[in-house]
Amino acid sequence: MESTDASTQALAAPAPRASVNNKWLVTLSVTFGTLMGAIDSSIVNVALPQIRGAVGATVQEITWATTGFVIATVMVMPLTGFLGRLFGQKRVYLACLVLFVAGSFLCGLAWNLPTLVLFRFLQGLGAGALQPTEQAILRQTFSREEQGTAMAIFAMAVMVGPAIGPTLGGYIVDNWHWSWIFFINVPVGILGFFMVARFVHEDEQLRASARKEAQLQRRHMDWSGIVLLCMGLALLQYVLEEGQADDWFQSPLIVACSIVAGTCLIAFVIRELTAPVPAVNLRLFKDPVFASGTLLNALVFAVLMASMFLLPVFMQELLGFTATQSGMALMPRTLVMLVCMPFVGRLYRMVPARVLVAAGIVFAGFGAFEMSHFSLETGARDIIRAIMLQGVGFSLMFVPLSATALANIPRERMADATGLNSLLRQIGGSMGLAIFTTLLSRYSLQAKAAIAAHLNPERLEVASRVGLMEKGLMQRGLDQASAHLASLQMMVGTVTRQGMVLAFDKLFVLAALMFVVVLPLIYFLKAAPSGGGSGEKPHIDVEI
Repeated sequence: MESTDASTQALAAPAPRASVNNKWLVTLSVTFGTLMGAIDSSIVNVALPQIRGAVGATVQEITWATTGFVIATVMVMPLTGFLGRLFGQKRVYLACLVLFVAGSFLCGLAWNLPTLVLFRFLQGLGAGALQPTEQAILRQTFSREEQGTAMAIFAMAVMVGPAIGPTLGGYIVDNWHWSWIFFINVPVGILGFFMVARFVHEDEQLRASARKEAQLQRRHMDWSGIVLLCMGLALLQYVLEEGQADDWFQSPLIVACSIVAGTCLIAFVIRELTAPVPAVNLRLFKDPVFASGTLLNALVFAVLMASMFLLPVFMQELLGFTATQSGMALMPRTLVMLVCMPFVGRLYRMVPARVLVAAGIVFAGFGAFEMSHFSLETGARDIIRAIMLQGVGFSLMFVPLSATALANIPRERMADATGLNSLLRQIGGSMGLAIFTTLLSRYSLQAKAAIAAHLNPERLEVASRVGLMEKGLMQRGLDQASAHLASLQMMVGTVTRQGMVLAFDKLFVLAALMFVVVLPLIYFLKAAPSGGGSGEKPHIDVEI
């Protein structure tokens, strides 16, 4: 293996500071693509019923429109640094942006399910490199003292995108044709392409270093590592996306995919640790700050995605909110995050990252605990109060975690690190959705059975309740037999709804406990420079 001597030099010298105008133009340019990719991860969900009717698919088949996109995304994320060295970071970003926009346009024209899934897969291939590349570009553009600001901007695109996706998608579907959820990406993507081409310029020192490493990569192309990575991640994501629908390990297909995915990923890790020039630099995880920060990031995103799934279901299924009403009720959390993140980016320079993350865990955990008290009488005001606490908490956590996790990474390894960071964040979100979706189904059945066990018709309270409902129905014109049957059905519906409420409350308690469990990981963040200003220049043993 050949060691890179430039690592220590890159750490010793802060990133060259761009001019004020150029710095913000670069930021605006690269944020377009990331924001579109983040929005597209959730915007399609609200339009699935309309899309299903247009392409003639069943409820189970149409989920592939989402699954294909996510599988393609995770396949590309860890290869961002590898592709950047071969073709240039700016070229990779522009090529992926073109692929994403072209895929979006074709999705709007899809005429059946296979074409829609194919075009969504192409769209995902383009979206996969946008997040890590933007993160790497911002880290290399902003000075060391401004890393909190840079990551606050990145965090707003990554976390706010999935939050506004359902609301935006619902508005488009209600007022226009479903295809516009894809067509809207075209003008925005074209504008982003020309802005990146005009304002984003790669650092010459980094380009020279990348050219040298690209020569080694071409001589020792890690094809087996790339194949193992793509197979392992694709199958893992399939299991996470489709496991609940197939009853998890009761399905032979899920079992087979899990075994093959695990085998491929284990073989991939062994290959990358022994390859002369690995496609993915797993040795970056030797840095405890990067490892703990990335893991915490994944766990935070898992809870965020799970709560973004649970709350709309709770509001629509149990409280009777429409899709638009539930989206509007969730907007305050998004607005709080938009307001807080720039301030957190400034605080990062003055307050230790561990303090900010700990405070964020307290806010987010308390917000989840407040949700555990939701009932059928809960109103929009109660929901807004809880999610605003979570919005403050997520802002306090995500910004310092994104900045601190990459604090010790050499500039020429930044694209590798951001690719791995984005990958684990995406997998964390998928795992959070899979786990909480499965538990919701199981907890609701358990709660329903527990409540039903107390509904003995001989009990005075039960007989009185059924009698009152029966009497009310008879006053509306039903005969006694029909009224009695209807009252029993209403009682079953009440039990089902109460069981669902108990299941949701139990999951919100679990989410609060998850934040408590990850608190010990904050200890490892102490090795990072506080706010980027400590002056320590830690060395990471990175090999290519």
